[in-house]
Amino acid sequence: MGAALTTTSAEVITRSFDDLDLADLRQRPGAKWRCVPVDVLPAWVADMDFPVADPILDRVRRIAGGADLGYPDWPGGVSPLREVFAARMASRYGWHPRADHVREFANVTQAVQVMLHLVTAVGDVVAIHTPAFRPITAGVTAMGRRVLPVPMRDDGSRWQFDVERFAREVAGTGCRVLLLVNPHNPTGRVFTADELHAMAEIAVRHDLLVISDEVHSDLTYQPYAHIPFASLGPEVAARTITVTSASKAFNLAGLRTAVCHVGVAAARQALADQPAELFGAVNVLGVQATIAAWTECDAWQTATLRYLEQNRLLVCDVLRREAPRIRLLAPEATYLAWLDCRALGWDEDPASRILREGRVLLSAGPDFDPGGDGFVRLNFASPRHVLTEVLRRIVGTVARR
Repeated sequence: MGAALTTTSAEVITRSFDDLDLADLRQRPGAKWRCVPVDVLPAWVADMDFPVADPILDRVRRIAGGADLGYPDWPGGVSPLREVFAARMASRYGWHPRADHVREFANVTQAVQVMLHLVTAVGDVVAIHTPAFRPITAGVTAMGRRVLPVPMRDDGSRWQFDVERFAREVAGTGCRVLLLVNPHNPTGRVFTADELHAMAEIAVRHDLLVISDEVHSDLTYQPYAHIPFASLGPEVAARTITVTSASKAFNLAGLRTAVCHVGVAAARQALADQPAELFGAVNVLGVQATIAAWTECDAWQTATLRYLEQNRLLVCDVLRREAPRIRLLAPEATYLAWLDCRALGWDEDPASRILREGRVLLSAGPDFDPGGDGFVRLNFASPRHVLTEVLRRIVGTVARR
């Protein structure tokens, strides 16, 4: 995989993060910075502010600079990304997926929707841990499927879910699919082996298919460890569809490339029965950028995760000391902090008030309903000087009340 990380290389990488100028960030064409007025700091959508790793940029430049953006020369029409994904899962997580069971999609949300379209019918019940990312739940309901919320609860030290309730409700609703998001967005929970085995037992007992969104897996902090759901055993793998992308951990969302390991034989056949271009096709730049990310950028990612860890500690420390009525269970993965603002006693959505009075744009909790009222989601993948100002503004808004 990628080059080893040295103290010097880590310092060079993270210094480039600290050196990011606010004026330059505001000139970026992406949605995160372009959709806000000049006096607002954006900490909402799940994009990092950090520059893309050099090996990725070098590979994209080589392709574009070669003046050939025609059809790619992929043997048999199969992208090399499939083998790279399988090798990465084996080396990083000890899971050995079959490369010939991998398919490419534009992004994780599309892959989830296509799979639900193929393996469920109108009226089927889909379980998902809540609060949940709205495009996922909205996609379920738009297809005429019914969402079965599996609520996460704050047990005082971490976000948990009720296994017995889950088993009981699955049995009582005729649930067809568990849509698992692990690591979980927005709480940042990394499910343990015991939790995953409990889910797997329920899935086997009630013949559930599992669509496992693992896009945040490479953003897991020590001592927590990501476990691919399909790695729990052959019986579990045969009912699991795993979806992931380099988009979150390497800041490549705009290149629209994701992979889907289809462990369910009936789903593979259903996908093969569709016209080849019905669901679109990934582009050569996205594929090559993802390959570079997964084979050449381990040092960059290690340094980035260390930087994010310090940002995570900063968020927790500042809120604990200066805004203790905002409750935060430190995320175990992701660069997203799920802030419980209910103790502030605000009548309106906290994100609206923080935007109006503090000039910081956060993701609104109701966008993750059910279970999001009174919460906001803070993206802390920013240069430390920007994050410090974001926190100062949030604390100032709270102090005025």
